[in-house]
Amino acid sequence: MKKLTEKEDQIMQVIWRLENAFIRDVVVALPDPKPHYNTVATLVKILVKKGFLTSEKLGNTDRYRAVIPMEIYRQEQIKGIKEKYFGNSLPKMMAHFAKQENLSDQEREELINIIKSKN
Repeated sequence: MKKLTEKEDQIMQVIWRLENAFIRDVVVALPDPKPHYNTVATLVKILVKKGFLTSEKLGNTDRYRAVIPMEIYRQEQIKGIKEKYFGNSLPKMMAHFAKQENLSDQEREELINIIKSKN
């Protein structure tokens, strides 16, 4: 799966949240300073070519929706990070985040419970 650029990811985050969106909806939902409409339209077209979005013609405009769900993209990206930076070891990756985040006792217990429940 292709990796999104920072700007593409920003647009995908909006479309994943809205589920269906016109370019003007994406522009409104993006943080300030707002990019120009044409810039967003160009990035959306790139996302369609990459296979992340599909469009539906409504009148004289297009409505876009995600082809790849956020969960699938996130899973692929995390898998890549695990392989690249942690020797494909989930325990090493989890240990890294546990150390970096200075987890409270309650957060550690929560993680242990999640691991034990296998969900």
